[in-house]
Amino acid sequence: MDPTLNNPAPAWLLPHSTAPERERSYLTVQQVGKTYATRNGDVHAVERADFDIDEGDFVSLVGPSGCGKSTLMSMIGGLELPTAGRIAVDGRAVDGPRRDFGYVFQDATLLPWKSVMDNVLFPIRTQKRVLADHRPEAERLLRLTGLWDFRDKRPAELSGGMRQRVAICRGLVNDPRLLLMDEPFSALDAITRDDMNLMLAQLWDQVHKTAVFITHSIREAVFLSDRVLVMNARPSRIVADIRVPFERPRRAQMQEHPLFNEICAFVREKIHEGHDSRRAESR
Repeated sequence: MDPTLNNPAPAWLLPHSTAPERERSYLTVQQVGKTYATRNGDVHAVERADFDIDEGDFVSLVGPSGCGKSTLMSMIGGLELPTAGRIAVDGRAVDGPRRDFGYVFQDATLLPWKSVMDNVLFPIRTQKRVLADHRPEAERLLRLTGLWDFRDKRPAELSGGMRQRVAICRGLVNDPRLLLMDEPFSALDAITRDDMNLMLAQLWDQVHKTAVFITHSIREAVFLSDRVLVMNARPSRIVADIRVPFERPRRAQMQEHPLFNEICAFVREKIHEGHDSRRAESR
């Protein structure tokens, strides 16, 4: 029997992690908070984030605008430090930026005077590694993402979707232990975004990396992810942890499945539930 929204504990809704599970987890985010001191008082961006991610999982963070998703990702990536709690990857605390992480942001931020290939290899150059050792992987990624024929083009000669493909290749070229993607498709039109979702799903079947992905699109999160973590309004917490019960490889037709739409409706309900309760508290 398929789970329904009337079921208080559907099979795809996961409980909170337990201590023994944390010892085996690849990424651990334990009671993490972030507070900014401002002229008008403290601003609590993230109140208490608590979850674990297994190696190789693709996990999306969704929630209302301004709920602290990007702040949480910055802390996971070591770009900001938490004011409370602990973050660790494979048992090692994250206490600053790491060379073995990959990052993809909303803007592709490509160097306009460099070719596609040179942009992909740019992190290798900045880390003073041997370019020849990483060129085969750059070539493989460009072929997987359909960019091989454009390897000598400059960013101005590419579409927005193609520039984001380059950014994803760049994030993967150093074989990262963790890939962090902050709304990489948010600036794209709907048709291009659908194409990028399919491309990324197919790419993931080849690279098998651990990833944290931020999006405002519920359907995008459910389609791409092994798990979806739902955050409520700032100061945010994780209010739902969903294991997406669809096997890979993912196909576009999956989005027409009743269970897919049921999960999307549940995520939407949890986002609005938290958002409405926070607004009521502020009155």
